[in-house]
Amino acid sequence: MEFKTDFLIIGSGIAGLSLAIKVSTLGSVAIVTKKEKSESNTNYAQGGIAAVTDQDDSFGEHIHDTLICGGGLCKKDVVEFIVKEAPARIQELIEWGVNFTKSAEDPGIYDLGREGGHSRRRVLHAKDLTGYEIERALNEKVSHLKNVQIFENHIGIDLIVKKEGAAQVKRCLGAYVLDIEKNDVHTYRAKYTILCTGGAGKVYLITTNPDIATGDGLAMAYRAGAQIANMEFIQFHPTCLYHPDAKSFLISEAVRGEGGILRLKNGTTFMEKYHTMKSLAPRDVVAKAIDTEIKQSGDEYVLLDITHRERDFIINRFPNIYNKCLELGIDITCDLIPVVPAAHYICGGIAVDHYGRTSIPHLFACGEVSCTGLHGANRLASNSLLEAVVYSHRIYTDISRDYLNTTQSDTFIAPWDPSGATESDDSVVVTHNWDEIRRCMWNYVGIVRSNKRLERAQRRIDLIQKEIDEYYWNFKVTKDLIELRNITTVAGLIVKSAFLRKESRGLHYNIDFPETREEFKTNTIITKE
Repeated sequence: MEFKTDFLIIGSGIAGLSLAIKVSTLGSVAIVTKKEKSESNTNYAQGGIAAVTDQDDSFGEHIHDTLICGGGLCKKDVVEFIVKEAPARIQELIEWGVNFTKSAEDPGIYDLGREGGHSRRRVLHAKDLTGYEIERALNEKVSHLKNVQIFENHIGIDLIVKKEGAAQVKRCLGAYVLDIEKNDVHTYRAKYTILCTGGAGKVYLITTNPDIATGDGLAMAYRAGAQIANMEFIQFHPTCLYHPDAKSFLISEAVRGEGGILRLKNGTTFMEKYHTMKSLAPRDVVAKAIDTEIKQSGDEYVLLDITHRERDFIINRFPNIYNKCLELGIDITCDLIPVVPAAHYICGGIAVDHYGRTSIPHLFACGEVSCTGLHGANRLASNSLLEAVVYSHRIYTDISRDYLNTTQSDTFIAPWDPSGATESDDSVVVTHNWDEIRRCMWNYVGIVRSNKRLERAQRRIDLIQKEIDEYYWNFKVTKDLIELRNITTVAGLIVKSAFLRKESRGLHYNIDFPETREEFKTNTIITKE
């Protein structure tokens, strides 16, 4: 079955939904999301969204903090326009119904949090459920739009890219999409395709990301021939809750922003050895410090201490974290929180320009799946939600300029052909390879890397890739098989990028190249051969 739409948006986080609201004024919109519409990385974002809204703050300070955190790889012009366009986008979210937390002292202003790497309090939040609140408001807004259809439990398989015209220029025409519940593959033809699929934390064994974060958009874009940038820069969040019954539960950086102190199991502090900002140092510094201390001590975790703050303040500021920890027998008002680093955010992604355009015409990318140049070698906390709303607006602005002059392509698209493929009777192959990739990436391509570790990872992933390719073409596609194929592709991109950067910078630390080198002050670009 072929489905026609003006805009095909794959992903239903803050990037996809905010863009859908805007482009629905131009034409028809189809949102493809592989679980329920609210299931996204955005939904799990606790901390907030950074923006200059206080009179004591300034664009210059926010820009400076972002550039310092980015390790010399941020694109300054991108940082500048995102920071300067932030207040307008924040006001838009408020008009759409997002309820940011107000100040207890002055209900007329918003309560601003502070997180690692920020010189000022500038993080708007909805207590510690900011992402959940943004998803709620955007989904409510989208539900009233007649031009928007949401296809839940659908997953993109591959982009459809064809050469057109006398010049044989490539153009993205849409995507093949699997209806997971009915196990049918449909063709989605679109004037514009926008990837808003989020990150790929599930490439790693320990992650703060939900199960959906399997790098689908990244892998699809790479297979289609789009440029991929800076995949070696994987941000490990320093403080993921360490508990056998807590899967992927994040302890927000805002806890440290409100005075939380990192300690070893014996109670001593250690961050003063690594940075002048101590527990409020940028994430790459804190994650490496915790990793180092854990390996030196042999302990499984370190402790985060917020017990010196008032009980009522803690419960009111962090109700979600307080209740979750309490369920597990940890009262954060009087108990220290066991934490470990976990894969959290990909600072690289599909290379895009100032308007979210990829290297393939009519294919855009927005949010974590993209690489805009804002984050450089290390993302400043709470800049990610900001990047998504600024770029969704810029994509809308760019498309609206020539929308009326753009026609739907009538190029023939072959329907999905499953002939020759059979039902798989050996799902253990998928499970085994999934587990092996995640353990391989965690052990060899984690916070601290070396040439030998990268070589081991490369050999294992190459073998798994060959096995999956053979398996993929012999059996009918399923959600699990698509996701396995994608995390393998993304894992390979991370390893290849890490090999190419023969230095240590930001989130990429290689013990064989411990110094930062000027000749590598450039992006790592990979395109499928």
